[in-house]
Amino acid sequence: MILKQNIDYQNWLNQIKHKIKSAQYQAARSVNSVLLELYWEIGKEMVEKQQLEDWGSGFIEQFASDLRKSFPDIKGFSKRNVYAMRQWYLFYSEQFEFVPQAVAQIPWGHNRLIMTKIKNIEEAIFYAQATIENGWGRDNLEIQIDKNYFLKKGNAITNFAKTLPSPQSDLAKETIKDPYDFDFLGLEDDALEKEIETKLTKHITEFLIELGKGFAYVGRQYHIKVSDKDYYIDLLFYHLDLRCYVVIELKAGIFKPEHTGKLNFYLSAIDTLVKRKEDNQTIGILLCKKKDRVEAEFALRDINKPIGISDYLLTKAIPEEMKTKLPTVEQLENELSEMEDKIIKT
Repeated sequence: MILKQNIDYQNWLNQIKHKIKSAQYQAARSVNSVLLELYWEIGKEMVEKQQLEDWGSGFIEQFASDLRKSFPDIKGFSKRNVYAMRQWYLFYSEQFEFVPQAVAQIPWGHNRLIMTKIKNIEEAIFYAQATIENGWGRDNLEIQIDKNYFLKKGNAITNFAKTLPSPQSDLAKETIKDPYDFDFLGLEDDALEKEIETKLTKHITEFLIELGKGFAYVGRQYHIKVSDKDYYIDLLFYHLDLRCYVVIELKAGIFKPEHTGKLNFYLSAIDTLVKRKEDNQTIGILLCKKKDRVEAEFALRDINKPIGISDYLLTKAIPEEMKTKLPTVEQLENELSEMEDKIIKT
């Protein structure tokens, strides 16, 4: 009886905790909404005053100082932040009476970050929506912007429109990026497939972040048996939003048309041996160092399983103008020798 009471109590406690967390989230959203409306109005009035009263930009510093004196307990009235309110209003007021819904739902810090890095309204709204969908913190948002997530998402070559029903085909296409950035692995471009695979599973958290929202890791070198023969899939995932298994095959070299045949075989095997009735059709992603887009499109033309083909990057390329500024090996060795000589003399 005591055990049952404890279980009942824990269940009830968990329900209450869920309600409290939900209320906290709603309160935070409400506070954020009010704050953004305030910042919009302040930005709007600053712009109007400058236009109607012919006030110069110098008044912003005085305005910010007066606000800080009047509201010493409220953060957010620094000169930089007040100036950001004005810029934020100018950025979105070209097309909107108030910021779009997605923009209004993310914190002010995220908005400031987007505004400083993005100059296109469509792209800014995209990153605001992606922040909501993926639950990105400000640091993660900055990483995704620096990696050009806007240009990569939905850019892979796929046959999803032909092999998947709508709207799953659209969601699947938006799920896959091109290229994927595996710079966090610390590998050179000549790394072998097994080495890349090992590092990806060792750094699975970073890998899942790069893949995007919804991917759940199932296994590496996933074993399947077909007609008494053993086969091993490089990486197997399950996508929570697409409700399907995702087979990822890694190729250390350039794309070859025959790669799609092997991946197509693996998809058939997973659909037959692993997929449950409630799961959707399994999707394949072929990751290669480089591909010819026309060749890849031809390779997918008559494949009846959903496959996407993307590139991956192991190291970030150094701009040509930077290469001339980097020291050579000989220069580094000479500097080290000079440092050693100084240490010995002292």
